[in-house]
Amino acid sequence: MELREDVGRHNALDKTLGALVQARADLAAGFMLVTSRASYEMVQKSAAMGVTFLAALSAPTSFAIRHAQRCGMTLVAFARREQHVVYANGQRLVD
Repeated sequence: MELREDVGRHNALDKTLGALVQARADLAAGFMLVTSRASYEMVQKSAAMGVTFLAALSAPTSFAIRHAQRCGMTLVAFARREQHVVYANGQRLVD
């Protein structure tokens, strides 16, 4: 598990992805959680690095949803302990 923070949500994602790559983590085996809105750029960066599951605490942009659908990424938003909303490729989730 890696945790990074920054004033900018994109910078925090970049730092986390970089740390995971340096640790030689299998990015497809886990998920990425962002405490912000999921943007197209966040989906694009994550998918390019091999992340297959992106969860966000806030709403995704419509462009992020379309891109996640196209690239096969599972995109979940409004992620809370007992509930969430699946926006793309929910087949990775287990009941």
